[in-house]
Amino acid sequence: MMLPGSSVTDTRRRRARLIAAVAAPAAVFLVVSLLGATAALSGTNEITVPGAGITTMLRTILLAAFSLQLGEAAADRLARTVPDAPELAPRSWGLAASVAGCAAAAGQIVVLAGDGSLAAGLTGGDLVGTYATRPGGLALLEANGFLLAAVCVTLRRPGLAPAPLALVAVGEALRAHPEADSPLLGSLLTLIHLSAAALWAGGLVHVLRTMRLWRGRPDAAKALLRRYARPAAALFAILAVTGTLSTLRRLPLEATLTTAYGRTLLAKLALVAVVAALALAARLRLRRSPDPDSPSGPTRPARAEAVALAAVILVSAIITALPVPAATG
Repeated sequence: MMLPGSSVTDTRRRRARLIAAVAAPAAVFLVVSLLGATAALSGTNEITVPGAGITTMLRTILLAAFSLQLGEAAADRLARTVPDAPELAPRSWGLAASVAGCAAAAGQIVVLAGDGSLAAGLTGGDLVGTYATRPGGLALLEANGFLLAAVCVTLRRPGLAPAPLALVAVGEALRAHPEADSPLLGSLLTLIHLSAAALWAGGLVHVLRTMRLWRGRPDAAKALLRRYARPAAALFAILAVTGTLSTLRRLPLEATLTTAYGRTLLAKLALVAVVAALALAARLRLRRSPDPDSPSGPTRPARAEAVALAAVILVSAIITALPVPAATG
């Protein structure tokens, strides 16, 4: 028989562990996003981009929100194709993601209006004038895409959310390639790359959340992860091809180790290699273990893969806040 005092103590311990589990990654995210770009620029003699820290933080939130909502929509469809699957489904993060993404896009407009300073944008920035600029107009396009996605979720039509999210993907593709030399090719590569990355990362998160609810049905949980693994392999191939082509277009070989952009890109590639190794380990265990949650099952490396993908998103956001080597000479 459990004493009332021990029950209260266990509850407090679980609450403390939950707070620690949330606070630690949040602290890491805050420090890396605010200081990552500055650290990458150290020793390169490149000009520091105004507001790089706050821009990185906002862009990380935007990319994560886009990935979570798009991946959730795709993974939810996969779950419905599993034969005799439980009717249990995790609570949707779609509305929260779209609201966060809209706020992050709007925050970028404020930062642009304040010439890199969020405080200046809030107090005296020219928001109306910022809309007329290319970066401001694209940020507004993305904010509207998230807003329309939120409307779809609110109207209980989450399956329609990927349509307005296409505005976000297009806005990101156009923002990343303002160069005069073949901008359409660069934008197309970014569009495909971003969409594949979002489906991979966001889809894995939703699959893992669904598998957690299906613990009592290990066969169904394994079937869902197996159905996700097949397109994920194709997504990885797409990411490798589009990422390589984009890098060859934008990064001169001699600037790889001497610029912040090149160094950060190398860090991203190292993280992607870790993600690929974890994904391979999860797929191999998926074939061998009957129980996905067992110590030898695929769930543990798949969770580590999701964490590593979150780090890739953060590093990707840092890259977008750095000067492109071709533009800095």
